[in-house]
Amino acid sequence: MEGSDAQRVPDQKGRTVVRILIAEDEVRIASFLTKGLAAAGFTTTTVTDGVSAAEIARDADFDLLILDLGLPLLDGHEVLREVRARGERLPVIILTARAGVADKVDGFSGGADDYVTKPFEFEELLARVRARLRDPGRPEPEHLTVGTIDLDLHARVVTADGRRAELSAREFALAEAFLRHPGQVLSREQLLSHAWGYDYDPGSNIVEVYVGYLRKKLGPDAIETVRGAGYRLREAPPNP
Repeated sequence: MEGSDAQRVPDQKGRTVVRILIAEDEVRIASFLTKGLAAAGFTTTTVTDGVSAAEIARDADFDLLILDLGLPLLDGHEVLREVRARGERLPVIILTARAGVADKVDGFSGGADDYVTKPFEFEELLARVRARLRDPGRPEPEHLTVGTIDLDLHARVVTADGRRAELSAREFALAEAFLRHPGQVLSREQLLSHAWGYDYDPGSNIVEVYVGYLRKKLGPDAIETVRGAGYRLREAPPNP
């Protein structure tokens, strides 16, 4: 892999598809990462052991690897060494419970681009993922705009129908997920993992509550409930 641009191809709507390989053997964390990254617009593949991680990183095209160190069959450090020994420049973010200095030194010495320790906040990990994927020639957009809603990602300011809406951090995270996927149904679980992390209570009605908050601030018809599936940001207001 000579870089991320060669692997990025448009989907059916013309959007760039960015593929992330997740090497994680803890089922709950792997599921959380998959749902959260999907809500952020990425396509993911998950493997649960080091041998599979090394093989798939070699044989398939990915834009980034999120790598746990405590993998069965082959340790994450060995996976990283195999990837780098082949001369690949695939960005690698180590995500691990190993917080010791020696492990961090080994990780960076082995060629890791970043090192995140568990427990972690998803928003921080997402920011690190985007930083590693960023092409200097095509910077991350400063605004996301759908219809009359505009989200300023840098200033963290939202306007709807020309009015500024004050959003909490959770509300902003949900709004960002919706504006990155206009017209697409996002499941309750995707929204939970994106805004609340992997320690969320799956039986909670917190998503319903916060979608209600967003409707009050962005407009009552901005977010549509799709029964049995989730929620969708309307790309245009409904016909009167």
